[in-house]
Amino acid sequence: MKRLDTSEIIFKVLAYVLLTLFAIACLYPFIYLISASVSSVEAMDKGSVYLWPVGFQIKAYQQVFADSMFWLSYCNTLFYTMYGTIVSMLVGITGAYALSKSRLMFGRGFNFLLTFTMWFSAGLIPTYYNFKSLGVDNRYMYIIGLGFNAFNIILLRNYFSSVSTEIEEAATIDGATEFQLLTRIYIPMSKASIATVAMFYAISRWNGYLWAQMLLGSEDQPLQVYIRRTLDQIMAGADVGVVLDYSPYSMQYALLVCSIIPIIIIYPKIQKYFAAGVNVGGVKE
Repeated sequence: MKRLDTSEIIFKVLAYVLLTLFAIACLYPFIYLISASVSSVEAMDKGSVYLWPVGFQIKAYQQVFADSMFWLSYCNTLFYTMYGTIVSMLVGITGAYALSKSRLMFGRGFNFLLTFTMWFSAGLIPTYYNFKSLGVDNRYMYIIGLGFNAFNIILLRNYFSSVSTEIEEAATIDGATEFQLLTRIYIPMSKASIATVAMFYAISRWNGYLWAQMLLGSEDQPLQVYIRRTLDQIMAGADVGVVLDYSPYSMQYALLVCSIIPIIIIYPKIQKYFAAGVNVGGVKE
């Protein structure tokens, strides 16, 4: 058995200590979030909640779950996240595949135009009026209007460009069409990159706030807009002395807990794809 020298032992001890401290620093906000959401009014007003709940109550959650607008906005967010990600991935995969091919006519020009949109934009107000003039004011047009992201398409394009050309040439000789090349070679060989980009799109849709607030009606607005509107109402009531069975901050934290639960559940299941996605361009010929 190999014996470790002193410097290596010190390094490992420091590494474990630093990683432990980093993990605690990452976990503490989530633990406090949950604890504050179920702590009593007195504990929150006195600021005596540091880690564990003080004076347990669930009235804040009961108030959240009793609001029909909460469930409507939650369903809207699930709708935008699922179908928005599907539409964005269909556009992203097909566009990235075409742009990754040197045989694409005017390919350099299309790649330049795609990259140009990352450098320059029309600005918030012109973009808003552009969306309104195009009718991006309902749930279906909202999905289509925000279904394109140049950065994510470039990520997929770079990954597709790294696929070995010999594989494509062999499939072409066997009579494979462009659609078959994409679905039977490029997509199966790019699962890690596709899963990573899909996660980027899903998180963006789940956290969507600005354009949803500006473009959508009250019945089509997602969870993030509902949370902001509800928090403003709660804090306005607290300012005028409205008496509640729970602290306004407990209501804040209860809403935040409800909004992050799906991401916490889903993210660990696809985390393995992120490590694989780091190896973009690592194909050896």
